[in-house]
This record gives sequence, structure tokens and C-alpha cells, in this order.
Amino acid sequence: MMSVRWGIAALLLGLPVLPTAGWAQLAPSPDAPPVSHAPAAPEEESVATIKLEVSLVNVFFTVKAKDGTLVPHLNKDDCAVLEDKEPQKLKSFVAETNQPLTLGILLDTSGSQQNVLPLEQDAGSHFLERVLKQKDEAFLLSFDVDVDLLQDFTNSPRLLSRAMSKAEINTAGGNGAGGIPGAGGGTIPTHGTPKGTLLYDAVYLASNEKLNQETGRKAMILLTDGEDQGSRIKIGEAIAAAQRSNVIVYVILIADRGFYGGWGYSGFSAMKKMTEETGGRLIDVGNNGKKLEAAFQQIEDELRTQYVATYTSSNTKLDGTFRKLSVECRGDGLKVQTRKGYFAPAP
Repeated sequence: MMSVRWGIAALLLGLPVLPTAGWAQLAPSPDAPPVSHAPAAPEEESVATIKLEVSLVNVFFTVKAKDGTLVPHLNKDDCAVLEDKEPQKLKSFVAETNQPLTLGILLDTSGSQQNVLPLEQDAGSHFLERVLKQKDEAFLLSFDVDVDLLQDFTNSPRLLSRAMSKAEINTAGGNGAGGIPGAGGGTIPTHGTPKGTLLYDAVYLASNEKLNQETGRKAMILLTDGEDQGSRIKIGEAIAAAQRSNVIVYVILIADRGFYGGWGYSGFSAMKKMTEETGGRLIDVGNNGKKLEAAFQQIEDELRTQYVATYTSSNTKLDGTFRKLSVECRGDGLKVQTRKGYFAPAP
């Protein structure tokens, strides 16, 4: 099993590394013709091309009928994309049924998941065996008091399943130590070095370190009770990182509710916000194995029945602002599931 631990420093250090070859120029040959140092004439066509490329927006979405069934056969004339309420002229509209998929599985291994981790490992392995096609790739990480990369990008369900099967519960009290909230273990930080469930840190790192440079369809699936304790990153920053990376976030809310006792359970609202803002969905399965399998099947169906609409934004400002997105499709009671917006390129 590959396990790479991300420390908190990874959240803070992001300075670019410049290649040394770019720091110096080779001395010119004595027989070479004189070199002009006059400024080159501007290439208007190249500038226009670059501007067009940075303004290109891809919107991935799914469409459902009143009864919740997926609608797979719409075309360009059936749907409209609005940015900040302004209709956009579509350059392309494609059903992404079999296009390559990049997938991140984020596994909660905090103390509260002690009794449901085996269910997650079994159902997750079967899901990966079904969903990964020839051109797809996925990675697996766990989060608890640390964020660990258990398996880097691979097309092999076998490697991912093997890494998932070796995941262990890790709490402030040590591996496998179950914790009672507020009593020295579990998801509540203890005295001294903060410990907890670094959920928001995990989403932020997965978005920025693993998915940001990938192209095409990208999705993240969290298996968690939705509780975060001790993250340096706030939920808004984690959501923004996913939006900047154009990642759809799905959350399968799974938990041993008895673990919380009288402390209550508050992960639902935060996870609902994260999924809705990124175009994914929250599915609450409790600790029911059959519901967990059904949740994976629903996510698989949605990922294989997506549309992508591409357009060049009518707002040409490169100001780094957040642009609100909405998609409207003609039909009786059709409901569109897509991200709430994107960040424009910075100047």
C-alpha cells in the first residue's frame, strides 16, 4: 500500500519552482548574425487566441425528470446556460456517456467510523470495479487526524481495492482506538496538539494537489459522517478549491449513529452545502449496507449520464471573480444538477 502523509505545511507552501535552464542564456556563436533587440511587433491573432482559451467554460450537469429518473437524450436546443443570469452562446453540447473520468475516493477513518468502515471497504471496492473503464483513473486517500494518500492515480481496481482494504481507523488515541466525543478520542480534539477529523483539509488537498491539473470530467466521492474537527481549512475554502478545479463532489453520509449518543449529529447541513455548490449530491445511508450499495449505483449512473456544455463567457474581464451558473432545460418538471458557479481567470 502506498501511503503518503500530507502535513499541514502542504496547505501553506505553494511557491512555484523555476527550472534552472530558464535562468541563463547560452552565449551566441561568433559567426552568428547580429541579433536585434528591438521589441517584437504584437501578434494580434495569438493574443486573441489566448484570451479565447482562458475564457472557455465547461459546465457538466445531469438532468432528471419529476420522478427522479435520469434524462439522457437532450440536445443543444433543449438547454440554455446562464452566467450571472445572462444567456451564453454555446460552442458545444455533448452527452458525456463514455468520456474519460478522473475520480477521487476520500475515506473517513476517524473513530466514529469504526463500525461502518468494513461496509465502506466492501461496497467501495465493488463500485470501483464497475465504474472504472479503460481510460479512467482514480486515487484513494483517507482522512482522520491526518490526511494520507493510500493509492495514487491508477486504472487498476485491484490496486485501489487492496489499498482500501488496508485502511485503518486512526484517532487521537491511536490506531484502532475508538473514541467517545469529548473524552480523549474520536472526532473531538484533545488537549495539546489538535486532533480530529480533517475533512475540509482533505477536500482542499485532493482538489489542489491531485485534481487541479487533470482535464475532463472530475468527481470526488466522500464516505464520511460529515463531521469536521481540527481542519486548518474552512468549509468555504474547501468548496472554492473544488470549484476552481471543476470537481463534482458527492457525499455518501454513512455513520454509526449510536457513536454520538447524546452529543447529536451535525454533519448533514455542511455536506449538503458542499455537494450542492459543486454540482454533486448528498446521499444519506445511515449504517445500512444495502443503501450504501444503492448510493454507489446512483452515483455511477449519474456520472455515466452527464452532459457538458462549453461556451466562451460574454464577460471578458479577467478579474478572478466568482460567476454564478445556472442551466435550464425545456421539459415538464425537469431538474438540472450542476455546480453553482466558477471563478474567472485572475488577471
